[in-house]
Amino acid sequence: MAPNDSAETNGGTRGTAAGRRKAARYIVPVAVAGVAAATIGLVPALASSGDPDLPKISAQQLIEKIAASDTEQLSGTVKISTDLGIPSLGGLAESFAPGGTGGKGGAGADPQERMTELASGTHTLRVATDGPDKQRVSILDDTSEYSLIHNGDQVWAYDSKSDQAYHATGDRAGEDAGKKPGHPVPDGVPTTPKALAEQVLKAAGPTTSVTVDGTAQVAGRDAYKLVVKPKQSGSTIGSVVVAVDAENGVPLKFTMLPSSGGKAIVDAGFTKVDFSKPDASSFTFTPPKGTEVTEADDAKAEHGAGKGLGDLIPGADAAQLGAGGKSAGNTKIIGEGWSTIAEITTPGGTGIPSKASDDVPAEAQQFLDALGDKVTGKFGSGTVFKTRLVNALMTDDGKVYVGAVTKDALVKAANSAS
Repeated sequence: MAPNDSAETNGGTRGTAAGRRKAARYIVPVAVAGVAAATIGLVPALASSGDPDLPKISAQQLIEKIAASDTEQLSGTVKISTDLGIPSLGGLAESFAPGGTGGKGGAGADPQERMTELASGTHTLRVATDGPDKQRVSILDDTSEYSLIHNGDQVWAYDSKSDQAYHATGDRAGEDAGKKPGHPVPDGVPTTPKALAEQVLKAAGPTTSVTVDGTAQVAGRDAYKLVVKPKQSGSTIGSVVVAVDAENGVPLKFTMLPSSGGKAIVDAGFTKVDFSKPDASSFTFTPPKGTEVTEADDAKAEHGAGKGLGDLIPGADAAQLGAGGKSAGNTKIIGEGWSTIAEITTPGGTGIPSKASDDVPAEAQQFLDALGDKVTGKFGSGTVFKTRLVNALMTDDGKVYVGAVTKDALVKAANSAS
């Protein structure tokens, strides 16, 4: 969670479990949210009249207001809904994560596993921050909650349902819990509207239209609506609307709409927010008696160091790299801005399995077949895996083309590369 950072505008048998882990290699697009991070062209526009009635402001001024926001203290409740058009990532994480989750109640407390739940479904979060050294985010359920607490060099995570806890200290608090020292949430898992907005507003360029389109009230606060749209064709993203607090520049609501129409892909906003200093007790934690505590070093030994979705899903990290327009290793970046596509050559040229085998059980094969569409072209043949945000084409000779672009754009890129 990074609500105070300055915005930058620049289970089954052993064999089946093993098969599921192998099958996970092919679930390319499952959680590459924000893969084609947009570049921003500063198109001046004035806020139209609306309710509330606020002074006019240009898009550039509003982006600068977000960047200059120095709010270091807040608490509140955030509702986040994500609809990528795929099964629950919480369930997928339990099926595909190395070693599973296990433990009491079948759930674990490791942030690398639990925070991926935010990539699907609707969740209510309670958040609090007091400067760069104190943050807390809790995922609330009807009868339980999962909390991730950062306080200085200590990171605790606790799942009340399974009575399991995760603990990291010192450098481990950054390496194993969130990969960034001082940030307890794993990379690529935004938990506030500001963290989401920063992913879109992190670069500048000519491929994006940015305007101010009226005003709104979010959680009782007056806000301007910043609208970000791609100028390029072929993107799965139609627009992004960010409600920005008129007083302090903090993004209060983030909505990503698909180019195909329908409900939002991501809709995250405060339902309650307070910019006063949170109570110090928000950042303290002592495991209840009888809690099963896993230390960071033990989790590292069991699951591997710092494993996240990028380690399980080929192309996740590469696609994020593509936002910067770079190429590295076995990854080549095609295009720019909203139409960025990562071309990835898989080790050994392994393509998608065409039928169930010892490595890929029947249930996993059925899942793969249901996700994909068979396509052909100059490149040969392959399968396109679809979500409402990210699509990926895996050719039969083991190349992967992935981006927040349409199926036709992927096929065209593969043909051009042949």
